[in-house]
Order: sequence, then C-alpha cells, then structure tokens
Amino acid sequence: MSPFSAGNEYVGWLRQERSGTALQDRVARLFEESRDDLYRYLLTLGVHPPRAQEAVQEVFLRFYVALRKGEEIQNERAWIFRVAHNHGLRIRERQTAEEPFDPRLEAALAAPAESPEGELLERERMMRFHNAVEGLSEQQKRCLFLRMEGLRYPEIGAALGISASAVGEFLRRAMARLRKARDE
Repeated sequence: MSPFSAGNEYVGWLRQERSGTALQDRVARLFEESRDDLYRYLLTLGVHPPRAQEAVQEVFLRFYVALRKGEEIQNERAWIFRVAHNHGLRIRERQTAEEPFDPRLEAALAAPAESPEGELLERERMMRFHNAVEGLSEQQKRCLFLRMEGLRYPEIGAALGISASAVGEFLRRAMARLRKARDE
C-alpha cells in the first residue's frame, strides 16, 4: 500500500473542482509523477515518515496556490523540491525533541535474513558507506540525494539556490570521497 492513500483523494479533489481544470490537472499530474521522489527526499532530510507524507501534500498545495495566484514557475520539479527542502528543514527543526528517523533502521528491519557471517559483512559494508555519507558536507549530501531522485544539475541548483556548476563540483567531490571510502 502506498504511503499516500490520502494523496489519491487529493488528486481526486483537484480534478473535481470546477474552475481552473487545466491547472488542477497539471498539479495532479506532477503530484502523481513526483510524490514518491519528494517523500524519499524528505526522509533523507531526517523528517519522520508520517510528517514527510503530510509535507508532500503541503508542498503540492503550496504549488497549486502559487499557480492559482499567477506566479510564473519555469521549472516546476525544481520548485517543488526547493519548497520541500525548505519545509522539510523547518519540520526537522521542530522535531528536535523527538529522536530523528533513521533510514538505516528501516532498511535493517526490512532486510531478509542471511547467514550470520553474511549479515556481519553486509552490516560492516553499510556502516562504512553510511559513515562516508555522513562525512560529506551538507551541500554535498543534499546534491547527492537530489541527484539520486533523478533531478538534473540545473534543477538541483534551482532547488538549493546554487549554480549548476557548483552542483557538479559538489557531486564530483562527494563521489570522490565515496569511492575512496569504498576502496579502503
């Protein structure tokens, strides 16, 4: 079951409203195409899963309102990721009293059982990788996570407020550090 069962109601609501049907279809189409990517990105920022689901819907509501007000958005995908990024950081600040969501824990719980030796080797390999990712700068991590979601350099730059060439440099440095960690 998708974490967005309420999201399907949201798409239906957008399509039922009478005025601005083309606008609603445009938002609904982007929602259907990008909601899972946005959700995963918010998880990488440390937002808890239920709050990430709510945040995705909030981002698309803001997108709809911005379009309805006549705001000109040249790159819609970059716009929603930038809004999700800023909104996700605000949510994460508010949840400081709670223990942050750890994607590694979810992966460990969902992983199939192997032999004890295989589990140990895999755990050590994953810990080296996670330590290498944690060692990256915040900008490198954000660029890497957005690239993993399929955004192109200009879209990442627009989402983070940096140039496409800066995105390329952050990603180049991040990949070099990850390769070095892999080869150790």
